[in-house]
Amino acid sequence: MILSDLGAEVFKIEQPGSGDEARKWGPPFVKDSKASCYFVSLNRNKKSVCINLKSPHGIKVIKDLAKLSDVLVENYVPGKLDKLGLGYNDFKDIAPQLVYLSLTGYGPIGPYSKRPGYDVIAASIGGLLDITGPLNGDPCKVGVAMTDLATGLFAHGAIMAALIQRSKTGLGQKIDCNLLSTQVASLINIGSNYLNAGTKAKRWGTAHESIVPYETFKTKDGYFTIGAGSDQQFKLLCERLNVSSIFEDIRFSNNTLRVKNRTILIDELNKLFRNKTTSELISLFDGSGIPYGQVNSIEQVFSDPHIKEIGLVKEMSLSDGSVVRVVGPPVLYSDSLNSVRAPPPSLGQHTDQVLSEVLNYSQKEIQKLKNNGDIQ
Repeated sequence: MILSDLGAEVFKIEQPGSGDEARKWGPPFVKDSKASCYFVSLNRNKKSVCINLKSPHGIKVIKDLAKLSDVLVENYVPGKLDKLGLGYNDFKDIAPQLVYLSLTGYGPIGPYSKRPGYDVIAASIGGLLDITGPLNGDPCKVGVAMTDLATGLFAHGAIMAALIQRSKTGLGQKIDCNLLSTQVASLINIGSNYLNAGTKAKRWGTAHESIVPYETFKTKDGYFTIGAGSDQQFKLLCERLNVSSIFEDIRFSNNTLRVKNRTILIDELNKLFRNKTTSELISLFDGSGIPYGQVNSIEQVFSDPHIKEIGLVKEMSLSDGSVVRVVGPPVLYSDSLNSVRAPPPSLGQHTDQVLSEVLNYSQKEIQKLKNNGDIQ
C-alpha cells in the first residue's frame, strides 16, 4: 500500500470466487456495505485482478504481467509457488528486470520454514508477547499487528533499494522478508540487553526498563504519559510539578539512580498525578520541553485537534456507493506524490481493464479465459 500511495500501479492478484481472505474478516463491516473494515484499511489505490493460479492459462497471464512489471510480491509458504511454476527461477529468464519479493512467516530456510505464519505467531516466537503486558502479569498481544507492519516497512525499503540497484545493473533480484526475522530484529535494545549484558527481559507495563520516569500515570479522570529521557527533562518535570525536593533528593540525581530507586520515585509521582485531571496536566506541561501526552481512546484519537488539523483521515466512496474513511499516508513530501487516490477495489473489478489495456488481450481472449474459469 505504501508503494501504491507513492504512485505505483499495483495489481492485487486474487483467487476467482473467494478473493483475499481479509475481505471476510469481520465484523465490523462498513456501514451499509458488505466491505470488511479490515480489508478497507489496507487496500486503497490497488486494482483487483482475479486469476486462477492453478490453471495453465492463469499462470500464463501472470507471466505476461511479470514481463511488464517492476516488482512481484508474494506471501505463500516457501516452495508453494515453485510447484505452480511461479517461483523466482520461473521468471528469471523471461523477466530479468523483475524484483521478486517473498513475504513469509519464517524465511526460505530453517526448521520453521514450511510453517504458515501469522503476526501473532511470529510475535510469540520472536519474544514480543513475552515482553508485553503488565508487570508480573501474563504475556499480551499488542493491540495492532506490529510484526506485520514492521515486515511491510522492511519490504518496502528492500524493494526501493533493489530498484535503485536495478537502475545501475538492469537486473532484478529475489528478496526474502519474513515475520520472525523482522520481529527478532525489532527487539532492538531488549535483544541487545540480553546478548551483551545477559539481562533477561520482563514485562514492564507502560514503564521502561532503562529510563525512569518513562511511563503512564493514572490521573483523576484518565491516564497521562511522561517521558523524561534526560536529567534535564527530569528537572523540568519536577519544576512543573513544583516538587524541587524530589529533584534534590540524591536518590534521583541521575537516571541510573532513578532506575535503581524506581519504586520510591514512581510512588511519589503517582500521588502527584492522581490529584490532577488530564486537562490540568496538559496545561501544566505545555511548552515545558518535556515529552508528554494523554492516553486517548480510539474515539479521542480521531477527534484530537492535531489529527484533524493535519487532515490525516481521508474520505472516499466504494464501488457499491458506500462512503469510507481511511487513515492516509503519514509521510509528507515537498515535491512527490503520496496520496489516497482510489478506494479499495471490489473483487475482480479491474480484471478486464488490466488484461485489455496492459496486456492487449482481445475481448474474445478475455471472454474465453472467463468461460474456462481462468479469470474473473
